[in-house]
Amino acid sequence: MRKNASKPTGAMSPELRPLTIGILAIITCAAFEAMAVVTAMPSVARELSGESSYGLAFSMYLTASLLGTVVAGSWCDRKGPRPALAVGMSLMIVGLLAAGVAPDFWLVTVGRAVSGLGGGFMIVAVYVVIGRSFPQQAQPVVFGWLAAAWVVPALVGPVVAGFVTEHFGWRWVFLGVVPVVVAAVLIVWPKTRELGPIDAAHESPAKDRVLRGLALAGGVFAAQWSVVHLADTDSATPGAVLGLTGIAAVGVVVALVVLPALLPKGTLVLARGLPSIIATRGIVNVAFFGTEAFIPLMLVSSREIDPGTAGLTLSAGALGWSAGSFVQARVTFGRQWLLVAGSSVLSASLAAFALATAVEAPLWVLVVVWGLSGFAMGMTLSSTSVLVLKLSERSEQGRNSAALQLSDQLGGVVGTAGAGALFALLHDDADPGHVPTFVAIWLALWVFTAAGIVSGLRGARSSADGSDLTPSKSMEGTVPA
Repeated sequence: MRKNASKPTGAMSPELRPLTIGILAIITCAAFEAMAVVTAMPSVARELSGESSYGLAFSMYLTASLLGTVVAGSWCDRKGPRPALAVGMSLMIVGLLAAGVAPDFWLVTVGRAVSGLGGGFMIVAVYVVIGRSFPQQAQPVVFGWLAAAWVVPALVGPVVAGFVTEHFGWRWVFLGVVPVVVAAVLIVWPKTRELGPIDAAHESPAKDRVLRGLALAGGVFAAQWSVVHLADTDSATPGAVLGLTGIAAVGVVVALVVLPALLPKGTLVLARGLPSIIATRGIVNVAFFGTEAFIPLMLVSSREIDPGTAGLTLSAGALGWSAGSFVQARVTFGRQWLLVAGSSVLSASLAAFALATAVEAPLWVLVVVWGLSGFAMGMTLSSTSVLVLKLSERSEQGRNSAALQLSDQLGGVVGTAGAGALFALLHDDADPGHVPTFVAIWLALWVFTAAGIVSGLRGARSSADGSDLTPSKSMEGTVPA
């Protein structure tokens, strides 16, 4: 249980050290899986002829995470984080095994979706564990360490994945991550035994949220599937184009109808305070993860760089992310202003990345610029995590953490699916490394960084004493009983 605020307890105190180590093990596992899979995906797409659906493999992971996140939010509030953690780990293992043995690219996508469903359960459970177990003054440090947990996987993951892909085949990248997941389970499972349900009086309308989560995931899937196929139908009949357009429109409408009830009131219109803080998380993710998903493909196809070396660019982003999170843990001024600063730095660095790609700058330039982008994300996202827990009542930490992760994942879905659609529309099968295609993708995603600056300003405090940043029932009235 959370320690009394009058008795400060460090994250590595004897009482909290085992739990801290277990949480770090989970994040390290997730980081290694992410870095390894991203590095291997160009080889997967090439062998299974899945270049036109390349972005779908990433966005489907995030789409399935939406459902897992919605379900886990209420489940953690009612039953504690332990069940959601167990289910999440199990699903991730099943997804990795399915992708590793898949004979077709669409089956790889299915495996990624199953892993994403598990990831949605896991991340909400981790946030609830942090919110309920660590004192508020220790939470920024914990989130800083979570970002630091990406460092070793970021350095080792791409190199190992590149080596395995070249010498043993990409399938062993997926299959080889399974033991890492199992090890994380064995470390963290005993440490969460005491974190049970809070109070039956605070139970959430779980059935309603599950149905909304299913509708949201279904709408998002229909929209992105249709958009990708629209961009890849050169010889489609007018009827097919009309049908796909209709499916995409229906999917978007369904998602927009159910989404407001799953987020704090006012999130979609950037209401001041908590809603805009959560919105900022999603907006900057559109730009960052849409770009990141296509960096290895750009380097491999346009510069003929081997997958392992291409993956090192992602390592720079992860290292920068850790540095940004380290900085945010030591700020002494209003933390919410880091959202503005981070969005501004991301805007500048992504513009520089597009320019460096256009002029075919040396690889080290891309590495440095992407590291700066990662720094901006580490500073911004860690701050949103701390602020959401700070502004949430204890009985609502599951739902508000789920709302934050929904914003996070929707941003990733929009970024990767949108970038994938642009790639499918603009790329030439005879010249998949066409540089202008990637530059167009980077510039389209850059627009969202400007929106991130606006939402960051809306999330910043409106008065010198920060009176609007106090815990409140932020989800009250947004989910019908």
